[in-house]
Amino acid sequence: MSGSEDASTGSATAGGEVVAGSHRRHPVIGLTTYLEQAKQGVWDVRAAFLPQQYFDAVTASGGIAVLLPPQPASTDAAAAVLDGLDGLILTGGLDVQPELYGAERHPTTDPARPDRDEWELALFRGAEERRLPVLAICRGLQLVNVARGGTLHQHLPEALGTERYRVGGGVFAENTVEVDEGSRLADLLGPGGFDVHSYHHQGIDRLGDGLVVSARTDDGLVQAFESAGDGYLVGVQWHPEENSADRRLFAGLVAKASVYARQRNGVPA
Repeated sequence: MSGSEDASTGSATAGGEVVAGSHRRHPVIGLTTYLEQAKQGVWDVRAAFLPQQYFDAVTASGGIAVLLPPQPASTDAAAAVLDGLDGLILTGGLDVQPELYGAERHPTTDPARPDRDEWELALFRGAEERRLPVLAICRGLQLVNVARGGTLHQHLPEALGTERYRVGGGVFAENTVEVDEGSRLADLLGPGGFDVHSYHHQGIDRLGDGLVVSARTDDGLVQAFESAGDGYLVGVQWHPEENSADRRLFAGLVAKASVYARQRNGVPA
């Protein structure tokens, strides 16, 4: 986006900044977080945290990163949080509860984390109502698919006969996805083959309503989707925060969040 227009017009952006008259601010991006047992010095407590790569990718793209720990999911709580955001990132983490899509629990599925599922579902549904730009990563993509009525393969080594997506031990697997020409994802990354970092053992089975596939691997597994409507929703099964070339996904979200913020503040686009 061009920053060449006079700031007094309130219609320009520079480096992701929202410009309104003489006032400038960067768009505020909320990122969902883990709530896990963590140690620091003498303390061993439940704590909210997120790998630094996520919020580094946001700030490097011109956004302000705000971390959103799981909390009791109520319409009021989610609304209060979303009212202060210009964009939302649903991050990676443990498996979505299979009960949410009517499946029996597979032995390899992570223990249920209803606190995070309920909170992030409330955030996503509220974001959709507001037409807030959303980027969904790994677990986030799976949660969105479930929220839209889709289902998941609970264990890809069983469903597809491959361990290619999670080698384990905290080491990211490397895979190549094929990005569909003409997709929003192609606008960000370019069409064709693209190398990604994977760490997941679940994946999309039945695609949710109103979603369009924008990338797959050569075994047919959905690796990315976007909204069929004109709202900004991009979901990827891989971890773009781990790949500097992938940070274009964060830049794309921040750019859309800037537009959202201007529109919300009554600033001409």
